[in-house]
Amino acid sequence: MATRTQESAYQVQDIIAEDIDAYLLQHQHKSLLRFITCGSVDDGKSTLIGRLLYDSKMIFEDQLAALESDSKKVGTQGQEIDFALLVDGLAAEREQGITIDVAYRYFSTEKRKFIVADTPGHEQYTRNMITGASTADLAVILVDARKGILTQTKRHSYLAHLIGIRHLVLAVNKMDLVGYDQATYDRIVADYATFAESIGIAGFTPMPISGFKGDNITAPSANTPWYDGPTLIDHLDTVTLDVSEDQAGAFRMPVQWVNRPNLDFRGFSGLVASGSIAPGDPVRILPGGRTSTIARVVAFGGDLPGAVAGQSVTLTLADEIDCSRGDVIVAAESPPEAADQFEATVVWMADEEMLPGRPYWLKLATQTVTATVQQPKYQINVNTMERLAAKTLELNAIGIANLSTDRPLVFEPYADNRQLGGFILVDKITNATVAAGMLHFSLRRAQNVHWQATDIGREAHAALKNQKAAVLWFTGLSGAGKSTIANLVEMKLARMNRHTFLLDGDNVRHGLNRDLGFTDADRVENIRRVGEVAKLMTDAGLIVITAFISPFRAEREMVRQMMAPGEFIEVHIDTPLADAERRDVKGLYAKARAGKLANFTGIDSPYEAPANPEIRIDTIGMTPDEAADAIVAMLIP
Repeated sequence: MATRTQESAYQVQDIIAEDIDAYLLQHQHKSLLRFITCGSVDDGKSTLIGRLLYDSKMIFEDQLAALESDSKKVGTQGQEIDFALLVDGLAAEREQGITIDVAYRYFSTEKRKFIVADTPGHEQYTRNMITGASTADLAVILVDARKGILTQTKRHSYLAHLIGIRHLVLAVNKMDLVGYDQATYDRIVADYATFAESIGIAGFTPMPISGFKGDNITAPSANTPWYDGPTLIDHLDTVTLDVSEDQAGAFRMPVQWVNRPNLDFRGFSGLVASGSIAPGDPVRILPGGRTSTIARVVAFGGDLPGAVAGQSVTLTLADEIDCSRGDVIVAAESPPEAADQFEATVVWMADEEMLPGRPYWLKLATQTVTATVQQPKYQINVNTMERLAAKTLELNAIGIANLSTDRPLVFEPYADNRQLGGFILVDKITNATVAAGMLHFSLRRAQNVHWQATDIGREAHAALKNQKAAVLWFTGLSGAGKSTIANLVEMKLARMNRHTFLLDGDNVRHGLNRDLGFTDADRVENIRRVGEVAKLMTDAGLIVITAFISPFRAEREMVRQMMAPGEFIEVHIDTPLADAERRDVKGLYAKARAGKLANFTGIDSPYEAPANPEIRIDTIGMTPDEAADAIVAMLIP
């Protein structure tokens, strides 16, 4: 039999267990706020987050001891604690006292959970700031009280507003270094208000703080008796989240995964982007357009009576209809648009400039399509909001441009739905993210221009000529022998009564492409146009022979994707640069070496050799006639 002491101990354990369960339940149901800190270089973003972690008791004793030790070794605050070291984890960040990469930190209060992204202030790392801002509900824009509103303050404010962050806090930091002067604070707030109004920011919350000293972070500061607004943590705890607005919208759920654990269950999993759903609700599957009703709403713990925006669930349908990753399940009575041409804001994030016409992967929600961006309509100067003429976009540039996709994209304007309106562009060769963007609307031509069916198709055209259509795409350096070998191939095919057409690089530039130069962007457009012409010729049943340097793999792959499977045959005329230069009958290499000819492939413009061409011709080891015989033999065994 248990003693009274044991019984008391058990009771205490039960009470503790109940308290823990109650705490965990309360913690589980806290709302989550994602926010970023942004602004110019050395405005105190990392220090502020470190202070928030410190004051919210989210630092363990060993971490605090390490922080105190690191502060003495590499800190920037003398012998005092350098709170920025809690966030700046890269060696380069600690050495320079700056933020380079985005750092995410978690903390919580009695009322709410937080995920904060510390974003860098340098202009060259603006792309990192956009990454952090893409999922944020609130932005804390820091301003050094000594410096006032700077270029990056404006840039980050514009980007935060552009991305759709509705809650902005203007934190005038380092007030301790200006003696907590109210006039300084008021002047900065007034300057920012003027700028904010000019870019369409409806409102913001200003506050004077010191991340280093802790003024107005978690408790009102006696140093600013003239300020009667909330502390930063109070504002973060009480700001109204936009979840209710998302839940009030029409139902949208991009399908991320077809859930098929066994033969008896087939569901469609994803994150509900907007609206709500329940069994029995009618839905439509886009872009196909088939309709059905919801049979079950399933989560990890079992069936649910319904789901709302922000929940990840699996939906089952009453009918067996085609639905896969990339499709979007939507409310049947209010579907979004599906289009293949758009106007968009593009924020360029790559070191290399944008090449209009180059194909990129476009990822929007769970959809992945091929997209090409046209020359920008204009670029935006974030300081003056002036619209500038631009042929391309460079690192951190923001522009408005039209883009087209290779198949319909289910979307909504970014202003209405961030999930179905925001996208990224990915380089097809390097898989690097090169841009982020926001869709505005579909172009009228996307709805009003349709394919016209014809009775005589491409197969009939080829059958009339008793041949199979194909594209022999010759690529190689200038002087490699492309035109010579291509001409011989066409002559040999003509003797075999084959119907051909030769598109030569120099000849095309006398007509179709006479308006194009030799910049990287013009080279991309040159190949795009030739690819479209070659496709039309294969539709006519012809064997098309092209002889172009076509220096970039991405554009050659773009042309390959235009053709039917097996029709595109890449022929690499492989000649070493020294031999091509030695054969320089046009004298182009000599001009390029002398600096009289810019953007010349192999000298000051790159050539990306094919990785796996269908045919490789070594011009050192065979004559042009032998090369032509080898190509014809492969084309027509």
